[in-house]
Amino acid sequence: MKITIIGAGSREFGPATVRDLLLSEPICAQQPTVTLMDVADKELQVTASYAREITKRHKNSLTIEATTELDRALDGAQVVVMAIAKRRYYYWAQDFHLPRQLGFKQIYGENGGPGGLFHALRNMGPTLDVARAMERHCPDAWLLNFTNPLTKLCEALTRLTSIKVVGLCHGVFHGIDQVAQFLECEPDSLETYACGLNHFSWFQEIRDRATGKDLYPKLREREREAHLLARWDELALSRILFRVVGLYPSPGANHIGEYVRWAEEYLASAALQFFHDPRDGRPWEGGEVPTWVYNLSDRPHEVPLYPEGPLPRLHTNPRLSVDPAAPLEPSGEVTVSIIEGLYCGCRNDVAAVNFTNAGAIPNLPDNAVVELPATVDTGRVIAKQMQPLPELAAALLNMQISINRLLVEAFEHRSRDPLLQALLLDPTTVSYRAAVDLIDLMCEKQEEALPALEWDVRRP
Repeated sequence: MKITIIGAGSREFGPATVRDLLLSEPICAQQPTVTLMDVADKELQVTASYAREITKRHKNSLTIEATTELDRALDGAQVVVMAIAKRRYYYWAQDFHLPRQLGFKQIYGENGGPGGLFHALRNMGPTLDVARAMERHCPDAWLLNFTNPLTKLCEALTRLTSIKVVGLCHGVFHGIDQVAQFLECEPDSLETYACGLNHFSWFQEIRDRATGKDLYPKLREREREAHLLARWDELALSRILFRVVGLYPSPGANHIGEYVRWAEEYLASAALQFFHDPRDGRPWEGGEVPTWVYNLSDRPHEVPLYPEGPLPRLHTNPRLSVDPAAPLEPSGEVTVSIIEGLYCGCRNDVAAVNFTNAGAIPNLPDNAVVELPATVDTGRVIAKQMQPLPELAAALLNMQISINRLLVEAFEHRSRDPLLQALLLDPTTVSYRAAVDLIDLMCEKQEEALPALEWDVRRP
């Protein structure tokens, strides 16, 4: 077996994926070659050195290769695992602030809203380059994509290439953690099934794993008893949607709020995200990006008052470790479960995959990429049949599906007109003029990273 990791130089993605592969007995029994690929050779070599060192120390075995050449990395691969980004925070600061300067009420600006559209357009070209190279070198391989915006990129991959693709994200596990907090139980004790779109899914079932008991009645009771201000930035928007729709959404305010016009009042940290004094200049103009704050429970307490001050070490992220002597901990991602089910004779249930709907969620389009539970078995990804979603949930999701389709059309035809249509559908858009101005502004500011898009000269 040959497994290729694209974007392996990432400190978070590369080492964690290698660790997960090494800890899988069924995968290691296949005597796999793991080929690490990245365009940044320095970072790639750090991951390669770490991978070889932990392989030496472990009872399982992987053959590690590293290359900056995409064609070589893909030649003969059965599985390609990908997470890529270009100057992530530099452009994200633009995605966040430039729409706001024109009156857009988006929050977060990563996967939804106008920021998510331009984030997707920047990553769509490199992502499709990988898929088209796969069509040449390993056309039967599966692509496991972690690159964001996940749904938008998987939509482009399924519509514009012949590659078999599954999008993977751990967001649903954040929703499970929230439900477990209300129920005061361990997340592993819950059996849950959620569906929708990536970063905007809804739990149709929440049960006690041991007894099968429906826990929704208890969740409704416990949510009403909880203080409304508790963990506001993480829970408030989810709780309001839960009360209105009747199903608990996932994964949290930052993400689901990108798709809801009235979400801003439920994210108190919105003003802190990429905060800067505009009199000091625009942060991206000097190449420096302000501190990114996820929410009020995350980063503000970790920022020292002065540059020379100590940075409190309140917790560590084992996913970022490249110390070969550190304990090998699984990342929590489901990459291994997918590969074991596709190639190692295992039957694995996976909480969330991004895959073509094909009727699994009855009131979403059959050909749309959706997120839902699945079983991976004997080379197949088998989606779980879900119930129709409540009307409000389905309407919010169907609008995003239309936006995603228009975005892919804009990329495919290198046209600003479908992009304008997508923006005019977006719930955070304030006016037609603002939408046109934003497209022109972003295409100018991000010219080196965006595909060349033009206005359609044939329009009336």
